[in-house]
Amino acid sequence: MTALITRDELRAEIDAGTVTVVDALGGDYYEKQHLPGALPLVAADVDGQAAALLPDRAAAIVTYCSNPACPNSQQVAAALTALGYTNVRKYREGIQDWAEAGLPTGSGPYIG
Repeated sequence: MTALITRDELRAEIDAGTVTVVDALGGDYYEKQHLPGALPLVAADVDGQAAALLPDRAAAIVTYCSNPACPNSQQVAAALTALGYTNVRKYREGIQDWAEAGLPTGSGPYIG
């Protein structure tokens, strides 16, 4: 099981610039709303895109999806761990919790 991170811990790490946030919903969901600075990466694309999006396998990475019922963040976290990423955590509560807390979000397509 992937280690968890709380909303307050994640917010502090985003503010400090010490974490890479990965949106496991992707597509239209990502374009509509995502956490600040999040990179879109769905489970089906991890093998093909992880090395380019996340070149440092020791960097702090946090995956998230919509809410605790959504399996996407765990699937992406597990796939990254299988590829040798060593510091992967999951924000289980997801974008729903973040937005309901009134925290800032981004929107629009990923431009990398």
